[in-house]
Amino acid sequence: MQYPMPPDKIGRPGKEKIWYVSEFAQRFRLDKVEENRLRKLLGPIAKEIDLLRNAGR
Repeated sequence: MQYPMPPDKIGRPGKEKIWYVSEFAQRFRLDKVEENRLRKLLGPIAKEIDLLRNAGR
């Protein structure tokens, strides 16, 4: 028998920050080439963790 995961083990809703790629690039001082690469890869809006994992410096 399989039991559902307890609520404390599941990602908490509302805790993931969503960024516009342009705002993220401006905040972290990324150049236009990197901003365009992230936008092409992730779209115009993405989760903060995805942006941090894929941003190159």
